[in-house]
Amino acid sequence: MPNVTISLDEKLLKAGREYAKKHQTSINALIRKLLEQTVEARSSQKMDECFELMDRTGLNSCGRQWKREDLYDV
Repeated sequence: MPNVTISLDEKLLKAGREYAKKHQTSINALIRKLLEQTVEARSSQKMDECFELMDRTGLNSCGRQWKREDLYDV
């Protein structure tokens, strides 16, 4: 796993260490978890935006089922 170096304010680092100790984890694990949650949330948000745009088109498939091959029919 690659390493990343970050700069943190001393107060923030101290508070983070206290939080990590209290929750029996490490600063590294806290940052990894926050980054994972942020990336997953952003990905989920993009999907929601995509479905919202599709809903706004007002189009209806009329129950037609699409197959992969149909995407290549021009």
